[in-house]
Amino acid sequence: MKRGILILLILSLVFSCTSNDKLKVDVSNIKSDVSIKRFEKVFYTAKPSDLPEVKKEFRYFFHHDVDSIWVNKMQDKEEQELFKETLKVYPNLDEVKSDLDNLFKHVKYYFPKFKEPTVITLNSNVSFEQKVVYNDDLLFISLDVFLGSDNKIYETYPEYLKQNFTKKQLTVSVAKELIKSIVFKSTDRTFISKIIQEGKKMYALDAFLPNFDDANKIGYTPNKIKWAEANEYMIWSYFVEKELLYSTDKELSKRFIDEAPFSKFYLDIDNESPGRIGVWLGWQIVKSYMKHNDELTLTDLLATDNQLIFKKSKYKPSR
Repeated sequence: MKRGILILLILSLVFSCTSNDKLKVDVSNIKSDVSIKRFEKVFYTAKPSDLPEVKKEFRYFFHHDVDSIWVNKMQDKEEQELFKETLKVYPNLDEVKSDLDNLFKHVKYYFPKFKEPTVITLNSNVSFEQKVVYNDDLLFISLDVFLGSDNKIYETYPEYLKQNFTKKQLTVSVAKELIKSIVFKSTDRTFISKIIQEGKKMYALDAFLPNFDDANKIGYTPNKIKWAEANEYMIWSYFVEKELLYSTDKELSKRFIDEAPFSKFYLDIDNESPGRIGVWLGWQIVKSYMKHNDELTLTDLLATDNQLIFKKSKYKPSR
């Protein structure tokens, strides 16, 4: 009897290790050439007389604007102060380059036709809703959104936003933006499909950033991750009992998927919960699906119907 239990435990450990190690791939032989241009450094250290050369080098920023607008921007005291603060945090981009290089290698591992874009850094006056923009050949990164959550620049920002204004989140934000162009869009508007769609993106993050912890990938504090893990059964039970899984109510996205300080169960626990709990739960469902279908690859997952993933996930959180 004891021997049988021991064998089961060993098999369980082996299966668990296999599942966890599946995304630990060797990218050492994959070539990546990351090119970074620092627009904010060129622009805010330039003189008005240098503007024609700046416009020539970074033509995609300049359309039909009058030069005087750009000269005023160049000399604006607040923008110059923001630039100085950015330069303190990023005197060079060696660490950023290394992280992006590793990210691009992982993307190429799964999608060999991926071509790394030219990276352009800038200051956007903390435009956090467009902190990273990707359009095939170019990748724009607003460095002033990643200066550290305790930076004085962010004093007036809500905690749930500025907790992710960190160096570590820069690479995560880039990966998320790349994933948007990779994951097939779904026309299924049910809540279960929506959270599994988000779960697919999170699993792609697992693949592209295998050395990042879950809290960093989803943008939670360690305490919020612990809360989600401790309350997984309650969250799932709530969605089932309230018959939300197949609902197409748009409000569910605002309550459980969109960026927010907390999720809205309309219970006493709301203030303890992290926002986007539906994304976290969709992630757990997708991980369960991949665990029980170990032969599947990332590309297989992304091409699979969301409802089919749910049916074959065997997802059942423990009490």
